Amino acid sequence: MWLFSRKGQSGFSAASTAEEVTDGIDGSGLTAVVTGASSGIGAETARVLALRGVHVVMAIRNTNAGREVREKIVNEFPAAKVDAMELNLSSMASVRKFASEYNSSGLPLNLLINNAGVMATPFMFSEDKIELQFATNHVGHFLLTHLLLDNMKKTALESGREGRIVNVSSEAHRFTYAEGVRFDKLNDRAGYSSWGAYGQSKLANILHANELARRIKDDGAEITANSIHPGAIVTNLFRHSHILNGAILTIGKFFLKNIPQGAATTCYVALHPQVKGVSGEYFKDCNLAKPRSQARDGAMARKLWEFSLNLIK
Repeated sequence: MWLFSRKGQSGFSAASTAEEVTDGIDGSGLTAVVTGASSGIGAETARVLALRGVHVVMAIRNTNAGREVREKIVNEFPAAKVDAMELNLSSMASVRKFASEYNSSGLPLNLLINNAGVMATPFMFSEDKIELQFATNHVGHFLLTHLLLDNMKKTALESGREGRIVNVSSEAHRFTYAEGVRFDKLNDRAGYSSWGAYGQSKLANILHANELARRIKDDGAEITANSIHPGAIVTNLFRHSHILNGAILTIGKFFLKNIPQGAATTCYVALHPQVKGVSGEYFKDCNLAKPRSQARDGAMARKLWEFSLNLIK
C-alpha cells in the first residue's frame, strides 16, 4: 500500500478516501445527480456527498439495490437528503424519461456525476441497436447531460454557485482501438474486442468532457466539465470475466484501491475548492493527469460530439 501514499500537488494521493478529500467542505444547498449509485464507487460517492450536506439524487437501474443503499445512507446520516430515481443508461427512452421527470420536479442541479458503466461485456446491442458498452458508458451519459444542461445553467445563474460535471472515465482509455473511436465500425461484430470497446467508451468519456468544457466556456456559463480515472478498484465491474473477477476479489485487495479510495477523485473534483474554475481536464488520484494523445484531440472530440448528436436524434 506504500505505492498509494505519495501525495501530489493537491495534497492527496491514491490512498486518500472520499471522506478525507471532502473533509470540512460544506455542500449544503447543492443538488447532485449520481448515476450508478446503487453499488461500488457510485454508492460511496452518493454517501459522501450526502454526508457533506448535498441533496443527492441516485439515478439507478436496479431500484431494489438503490433503495437499500438509500436506506443505509439515511440510517447513517439521519439528516441526509437522498432520493432515488430509475435510470437505464442503455435505453434512450429511459434517459429521456428520467430527464423529463427530473426537470419537471423543480429540483435544481449543481453537480452531475456520470459514473455508471459496464466493462468488457460480450458483444451485444443496446435497446437502441448500439454496441452496449458505447451505448451505456458514453451515449447514455451524453444524452443525459444534453437534457439536463439547461437546468444546470439555470441553477448556476440563479444560485451564483459553480456547476460541475464529472465524467468517470478510466486509464483503460489508453487501450482503445487503434483509430480511437470506430465511427464507421461501431457495431462491427466481427472486429469486436470486449476490452477495446471498453477503452473506446472510456476515451469517449474524456472527449465528451473536453468538448463540453469548450462549448460551455463559449456560452459563458459557470459550469465546469472534467473527466477522472477512479483507479483500479475491487468492484463487481469485472463480473463478465469470471476468471479475472475471481482473481480480483481474491487478491485484488492487496494491491488495488478499496471503494472509499476509488470514490475519492470523483468527490474531490465534484466538491473541492481547489478545482474551482478548472475545466476540460483529466484527474487521477485527486491530481491533474495527462491522458493519451487521442484524448486531447480536439478534432476527434468535435467529431464525436456531432456523431453522438446524430445517434440521439
